[in-house]
Amino acid sequence: MKYSGIGGQAVIEGIMMRNGDRYAVGVRKPDGEIEVKTDEYISFPKRHKWAGLPFIRGVFAFADSMILGLKSLTFSASFFEDDEDEGEPGKIELWLEKTFGDKLERVLMTFAMAVSFVLALVIFLWLPLTAAGFMRRFIQSETLVAVLEGVLRIAIFIIYIKLISRTEDIRRTFMYHGAEHKCINCVEHGLPLSVDNVALSSKQHKRCGTSFIFIVMIISILFFMVIRVENPLMKFGVRILLIPVIAGVSYEFLSLAGRCDNPVVNILSKPGMWMQNLTTSEPERDMIEVAIAAVEAVFDWQAYEAENFPDGPDALGQALLKSAAAGGTNADRGGKTVCERAESEAKVS
Repeated sequence: MKYSGIGGQAVIEGIMMRNGDRYAVGVRKPDGEIEVKTDEYISFPKRHKWAGLPFIRGVFAFADSMILGLKSLTFSASFFEDDEDEGEPGKIELWLEKTFGDKLERVLMTFAMAVSFVLALVIFLWLPLTAAGFMRRFIQSETLVAVLEGVLRIAIFIIYIKLISRTEDIRRTFMYHGAEHKCINCVEHGLPLSVDNVALSSKQHKRCGTSFIFIVMIISILFFMVIRVENPLMKFGVRILLIPVIAGVSYEFLSLAGRCDNPVVNILSKPGMWMQNLTTSEPERDMIEVAIAAVEAVFDWQAYEAENFPDGPDALGQALLKSAAAGGTNADRGGKTVCERAESEAKVS
């Protein structure tokens, strides 16, 4: 797999794709048309060289993805505002507009990020820590308690994803997430970017944010097994202080996994890839069209493939085309997708 440098995020009825400093948000509007907005976003490490140092850049990369993600979500949501809500603004809205003026959107984004961060700390840090502390009455080994805390954190994450995926909006967002991955996989295996080729490609990708979260949870287990504090409040404080360190280490691993095809790295990436089955679903063809529009707005995939695949698709890409030509479907009688069968064939060849 050839590294392309593009990445993205699913938004409301659409996809954001980023390539370097440029990004595009493609949205399928209520009238069925595709709206694509392109803009620039200079990341923190590019503005400050020191922020691009290994094990530090991961923290700022995560912050950049949060900021850009919220901007993209705000844009996509603007097409789906309820007409019934339009009318005279309320007292709170008037006060906010008067107080913050043109800075209102930035203030609201900052507030949303702060609330999300606090909720994440409570749900994924404080809750498993408290539950593991209760189990300490029955378990003497601190190592085992640390492992149990990590397992509880992963279990809470899975339950959380399962619960929110029951809503229609989140279910469709996960389908767009799958379309995003499929587009990137299609390009990085040398296939022409078409709806049919994207549909055949895998909905899993090693650079996915879901994999990053899972890696963070696994590495946190290793850290908390070694760093031990007795006081419950200090335990919680230490875990908060270690978040940047754990995020930095996790980012370096994810970056390595996304750029190389080493067998050991591939094996270590498998659990995170499996977790992506929770946050990605097979997209519809009209969703793939939106993803392609977003990619083409910021990335010259034809020039990329001409440079990196002068002889045509790689082994997996050729196996995909061969499997599709043989009449394969995304879910055949053997229970495997075209991509899964093609991966097996590519490994054999």
